[in-house]
This record gives sequence, structure tokens and C-alpha cells, in this order.
Amino acid sequence: MNEMTEKYIASHLFEKREEDFEHASLDREIAFYDSICAGNIELVRVFMQPLCSEGCGVLSEDSLRNLKYHFVVLAAIIARTCINKGMTPEEAYSLSDYYIMKADKCTNEPDLRDVHKEMIEGYTDKMRIIKLSGICSKQVVSAIDYIANHLHSRVLLEDAAEQLRLSPAYLSRLFKKETGIPFSEYVNKMKTEEASALLLYTEHTDTEISNLLAFSSQSYFIKIFRKHFSMTPKEYKRRYKIPVFNADTKK
Repeated sequence: MNEMTEKYIASHLFEKREEDFEHASLDREIAFYDSICAGNIELVRVFMQPLCSEGCGVLSEDSLRNLKYHFVVLAAIIARTCINKGMTPEEAYSLSDYYIMKADKCTNEPDLRDVHKEMIEGYTDKMRIIKLSGICSKQVVSAIDYIANHLHSRVLLEDAAEQLRLSPAYLSRLFKKETGIPFSEYVNKMKTEEASALLLYTEHTDTEISNLLAFSSQSYFIKIFRKHFSMTPKEYKRRYKIPVFNADTKK
């Protein structure tokens, strides 16, 4: 199974589950912006909602213009959120201007939705680079990018080294020197962080999350999760998951 197929299957599974999931919208919205600022593209795709999704106000009776107005609002929020997390105002506002101008030229909804996706992923990529710049060498930044883009499959040092055209031994030494932890431990850290978000903001079961993140077994997933959070996934979900309320729930 190639990389594109793996990403499509993972994305499809998330979207299918999310279609019927009634959630705490504000909590999820905060998680969406946090995932952009963290440069975590996989979580961004989990939390991203369609432009002007259900619950948004109507800003124009013209459907395309309504989408464009919501696009401008979203661009402004993302720009300011990224500034608060380290992006320079010049870069944030330049990106915002660029995407708004591009959206303004759209003459149909599908094209505008494509720009919406491009903007969100563009800001996420920029924030990931900002988080890593000045901290790690180009090789380690590339290795971390490789890990982030393969969280839904087995992530092996040998495969990353081959991708980066480095020897596994050299990459292993360099990675630990610059990050302070071994490559495999960093992989598990990234996977458990994503697992914790999925536990809180989706209805995926422990088994589904273990499979989505390509852990060798559910027992190994629980072991690694407990190591990082000092509790099992079920305990974490019970302790931190925010209850979902709907309008018909009686007080």
C-alpha cells in the first residue's frame, strides 16, 4: 500500500466517523486552531470543517458571496492565532492577503473550497517550519517531517534514512543529539499525542485509534500511551473528555 493510499484511507475513516459525530463545537474549534499552530497536518485534517459548515451564520443571500465572507473571517482568525504562536505579523498578513485575493477570484464554490483547504494546509506547513527552525538541522527537520507525514503507517528509522539519503546509524545519532530522544521514542511521542486528541475530540475507540496509528497491537498502544500519560487511553478519555450536550438535553 503506497503513501497516498494510506493517507486516503485514514482520511476517509476520519471523515466517515465525523459525519455522525455531534461534538462540543467551541472545544473542537480551539483544537483546530491549536493543531494549525502546532504544524500538525494530520490533526488539522481531523478537525477541519467544510467552509461555512452547519452552525455558521448567513452573511449574504448569495451562496458564493456568503462563502467568501466566511473565508475572510477564517483567514483573519488563523493569521492572528499564528501570530500569537510565533509567526511574524508580516508573514501572517501576507499569507492572509494572498489567500483572500485568490479566493476573491473564484467564480464557483468547488474552487473556493479548494483555496480554503490550501490556506489551512499552507499556514500549517509554515507553522511547522517555524517550530523547527533554529532548533534542528535540515536533516532532522526533514526526518521530523517524514514522521509527521507517516503517522498512519509504521515509521521506521531505516525508511526515513533511505528517504533522506542518509545512513540509519548517522540519522540515529544526529536525531538523538538534536532532539534529546531516540528516533523510535519520538515516533511514539508523536503518535500518542495524536491519539490523545482523537480520544478527546472524536468517537473512535481505543482499537480504532490503535489501528489508525499503525501500532503493532492494541496492548502495545496501551503500553506506550501509559508511558507518556501515566494512564491508559480509557482512563484518559474518562478524565478529560468534555461531555457533548445538545439542545434537547434536559438540565
